[in-house]
Amino acid sequence: MSDNPSNGRDLADLRRDYRNQPLRRTDLNADPMQQFDAWFNAAMECEAMDANAMGLATADASGAPSLRTVLLKYYSAEGFLFYTNLGSRKASDIGANSNVALLFYWHELHRQIKVRGTATRTSVAQDAAYFLRRPRDSQLGAWVSRQSQTISARSTLESKFAEMQERFAKGEVPLPSFWGGYRVIPASIEFWQGRENRLHDRFIYRKTDADDGWAIERLAP
Repeated sequence: MSDNPSNGRDLADLRRDYRNQPLRRTDLNADPMQQFDAWFNAAMECEAMDANAMGLATADASGAPSLRTVLLKYYSAEGFLFYTNLGSRKASDIGANSNVALLFYWHELHRQIKVRGTATRTSVAQDAAYFLRRPRDSQLGAWVSRQSQTISARSTLESKFAEMQERFAKGEVPLPSFWGGYRVIPASIEFWQGRENRLHDRFIYRKTDADDGWAIERLAP
């Protein structure tokens, strides 16, 4: 088959065999967030590029899906936090359908973590606390971009950025009313470890009704 994309391109022989240590049930922490923390620390230790990058999948009221990469900015027993423009496609989707999914992939370790849950807005106080920690130019950028809206040219953004630089030349850059965070509260968390012969190790934690506990099951690869 031709390598010309217009004629199609055959990728059937493009593959990698994962030869890693096994992931066993006895290796897992009873708390999935503690397990996430251990894997995240391992990703940081091996200097995985953008270790806090995660795919965020949403769906609108009609069920049409959308997927993009965002940055995880905080995690705890309560869930996973990210920040965005509140007029963005993702925010609109969440407003209509709060069910979302997250995906972390660290190719250096041949590991994935999949999260399914619901997204809820963080408080204005939390938004402001994080916003004040951002670099000043990133703060200005939040004022510039009406995320997901059509613009005529990049010069529109650059002109608006210069305008914001002048507008907030003195003092702190305030939190925009159209910018804030979401916390994804997990209902299930799956840990995937790549193994040889495509016989990957997969374990899923599912929320139970008993004392906010978690049931752990092994899944076929």
